[in-house]
Formats: sequence, structure tokens, C-alpha cells
Amino acid sequence: MNDEINYPQYRKYLNDKVFFKIISNNEWEEVQIVGSNYLLHHFTVQIMPDRNLIYDMTFDYERNWAKIESDEYEKVKENVK
Repeated sequence: MNDEINYPQYRKYLNDKVFFKIISNNEWEEVQIVGSNYLLHHFTVQIMPDRNLIYDMTFDYERNWAKIESDEYEKVKENVK
């Protein structure tokens, strides 16, 4: 498997409630939709499960995430207050 990737990468959960911007192999941003609220969180890898999450979102995402384009992510992010 070729582990080289161009960042950022964009994903969302299949239920359209959480959107991800994978900034690098150790940093990501997440927009959660909870009711009518949009919450923005920024994460930096601190522990191995975080690193595994980024790896899975990047290379093994088909079962849990859908690949999206940057414009879809940015449109959702505009709703964050």
C-alpha cells in the first residue's frame, strides 16, 4: 500500500452528522451537528488511538466514512457559531 497522501483530506460519517478535515497525519478538525447546533473541534494526535483514527479515515474509510470534497466540508463549517 502506498502510504503517501496529499492533505487535507475530507470525510463524513455516513449519517451526515459529523464532518472531518484531515489536516495532516497528526491533526484533524471535526464539525459535529447536534440538533440545530454545529460544533467545531480541533484535534492533535496525543495517543496511538488518535493516530489509528487518522490512518483509518485516510486509508480504510469505506465502511465508516464517505469521502467528500472540500466545498461540502466548508459549507457545513459555515454553520458553526
